[in-house]
Amino acid sequence: MKYDVCIIGAGPGGIFAAYEFAEKSGLKVAVFEEGSTLEKRHCPIDGKTIKSCISCKTCSIMNGFGGAGAFSDGKYNITNDFGGNLYEYIGRDKALELMHYVDEINLQYGGAGTALYSTAGTALKKKCMQNKLTLLDAAVRHLGTDKNYIVLGNLYEELKDKIDFYFNTPVIRLEKTDKEFRVVTQGQEYTCDQCIVSVGRSGSHWLEDVCREMKIPTSSNRVDLGVRVEIPAEIFSHITDELYESKIVYRTDKYEDNVRTFCMNPRGIVVTENTNGIITVNGHSFEDENKKTDNTNFALLVSKHFSLPFKDSNGYGESIARLSNMLGGGVIVQRFGDLERGRRSTQKRIDECTVRPTLNATPGDLSLVLPKRILDGIIEMIYALDKIAPGTANDDTLLYGVEVKFYNMNVQVDEHLETRYPGMYVIGDGSGVTHSLSHASASGVYVADRIIEGGN
Repeated sequence: MKYDVCIIGAGPGGIFAAYEFAEKSGLKVAVFEEGSTLEKRHCPIDGKTIKSCISCKTCSIMNGFGGAGAFSDGKYNITNDFGGNLYEYIGRDKALELMHYVDEINLQYGGAGTALYSTAGTALKKKCMQNKLTLLDAAVRHLGTDKNYIVLGNLYEELKDKIDFYFNTPVIRLEKTDKEFRVVTQGQEYTCDQCIVSVGRSGSHWLEDVCREMKIPTSSNRVDLGVRVEIPAEIFSHITDELYESKIVYRTDKYEDNVRTFCMNPRGIVVTENTNGIITVNGHSFEDENKKTDNTNFALLVSKHFSLPFKDSNGYGESIARLSNMLGGGVIVQRFGDLERGRRSTQKRIDECTVRPTLNATPGDLSLVLPKRILDGIIEMIYALDKIAPGTANDDTLLYGVEVKFYNMNVQVDEHLETRYPGMYVIGDGSGVTHSLSHASASGVYVADRIIEGGN
């Protein structure tokens, strides 16, 4: 079957590209997705019969309509300060313009009434500076996991009759012929004049193979390693009530590494996710008051960039995550007090903890998993945060590990996110250019508009 445009991946980038085509063009467009439709995405973990990941063939948390962000807490950070470097390709003003445009669409399709937080004018910035911390600037739209799901469902209803969606249809190969691109699935082939690759982080291995076979230059990227912290919500309430999501960076004394907070979930839950068969930890939060918990969770991450001769940053992160999986059968949880005393947490100590865990994880010792340099940085950061949010460094603070953010290698694209093959674009987190819902969505809008306008 012949299409004008084929989109590989139905994550944020692919969805917003499809939206632009559906609303602004008469082009014949297809979207290929390895996972299922939104309503069929169900993780079997129920906390009772199935308490931990059973390694489904296709992870419903990571794959399907909406991508890995479908069951996230739906935070759209409107900023160039973090979330990717899309602005380096399309310009700061254009990047912000598209992020605001994405925000308007989210509001139109079910996100109306959700809060928009901002760091502008906050007194927390000064308090952070006084304690060797840096608060990054951003406006944050928080949809919540529940509202985010509604928005995605409404977008799909809008698109399903205008765009051809192929679910549970992994693309085996992508090829370039003399005049077009060939998308090869199990038993089927499709051709198109233009191709947008938007496979996200879960498609990192597939995209590496495609780039190697098509001789598209790539470069090594980084990997973020750390833990997810869970504390009583009251400890961070003076921050989360005002800002909801605060991106705070600390430069360690010992190694001068940067440690940052990431994905803050006020009154949320800690969850697992499966990336290429590796179980890691993440967090969700909700807009619905009935789904809120007594805890707040957030990640503390250390970014590691590698130089020659080592190139496989994702492989490094995967090896550490596999070690955690080997020792704990999945995610490990440890009390901060136990970590500081050099002992593993036991089920008895977790049961007696004043912080009730929201994830059923294996009590253990994170010092047997994370490299000393990374763990030292995390411990320093916890004590630094304790100065602006007293209680963060309490003995009963829970640390879940490991949390790993895999970043695809940087695919060589031009200022239009186009590869060496005219008409082939790589967008979203799969490109290595974006690392967030807002940036990935904006990249999809940008490329679709370029194709609609004739590539000018």
